[in-house]
Amino acid sequence: MKVVLVTGGAGFIGSNFIRYYLNKNQECVVINLDKLTYSGNLSNLDEVVSDNRYVFVKGDILDKDLVLRILGGDYSPNGQKVNRIVHFAAESHVDRSIKDSSPFVQTNIVGTQILLDALRESWNKEDSDMRFLHVSTDEVYGSLGETGYFTEDTPINPNSPYSASKASSDLLVRAYYETFKMPLLITRCSNNYGAYQFPEKLIPLVINNIVKQENLPVYGKGINVRDWLYVMDHCEAIDVVLENGKLGDVYNIGGNNEWKNIDIVNLLCDLVDDALGREKNSKRLIKFVQDRLGHDMRYAIDASKIKNELGWSPKYVFEDGIRETVAWYLENKAWLENVTSGAYTDYYAKQYGDGV
Repeated sequence: MKVVLVTGGAGFIGSNFIRYYLNKNQECVVINLDKLTYSGNLSNLDEVVSDNRYVFVKGDILDKDLVLRILGGDYSPNGQKVNRIVHFAAESHVDRSIKDSSPFVQTNIVGTQILLDALRESWNKEDSDMRFLHVSTDEVYGSLGETGYFTEDTPINPNSPYSASKASSDLLVRAYYETFKMPLLITRCSNNYGAYQFPEKLIPLVINNIVKQENLPVYGKGINVRDWLYVMDHCEAIDVVLENGKLGDVYNIGGNNEWKNIDIVNLLCDLVDDALGREKNSKRLIKFVQDRLGHDMRYAIDASKIKNELGWSPKYVFEDGIRETVAWYLENKAWLENVTSGAYTDYYAKQYGDGV
């Protein structure tokens, strides 16, 4: 029986992973530990809430006693101990880290350390079935020029408080593997897109603003380049690494889809206008704003290691994935309205609405 602790499972990637994992595995239990901050939304998991294989625990990864109880089986339906951990829980928005880095230090660094210590205390070294996967980001590598790709051997060189906090947590995981020989793995992914993404990130924010015919704020000249990975491809890759990755190793996960931000915005204008039967004129809403501090110019992933060693490669081409994504947000306007309503809208507009 796989008993999987998913931290941050009410967020974007975490909730997609939980649905993916339950659909794939009949004999399993998934325990979702989530603090339910602004970007955590239990409605992301409405379709599994009545599944007796799914357990939600509201709590903080900073609460070591709670983590120990979960690992020990207190929250499993039949008292089974956890034998898989997938660690998504993190503060993840770069703009927020620039405004105030303290939540990023606490959750991303201290929270990871507490999880590792809890596992070290509860893990039986004779239990070879335990595996802990730390989900990280390509942003820890810093910025690329016009050519080249990040490999797993690229030196860590973070440029924002967010990426520095993720790099720090990566190094903690590496150190715990080297020091204690714990069953640990790291993945570093490129930019994810898909259903249930909180609309502070580029793609859902732009879709939402096009629907409402509001300004589309774009940082600088919009020429920053990102590699885009469909979230369900990412979920499959995480599962592959979790089960078959070499302990102590890092695996890059990329989508093989490099796009300039401005090209993404232009494409979304056309797709949303078409889907809504409008004249194609939403590009007039584009507004170039002062660039983000320390804005990395280009990210690009070399994912050959996971392909060659574990046989994984992305199934979705961007043009198909982005159409499915647009369709999902347009079909789920109530979800979008719910997560962007009330106090959050006012707070975000004042603090973090500068650009994408």
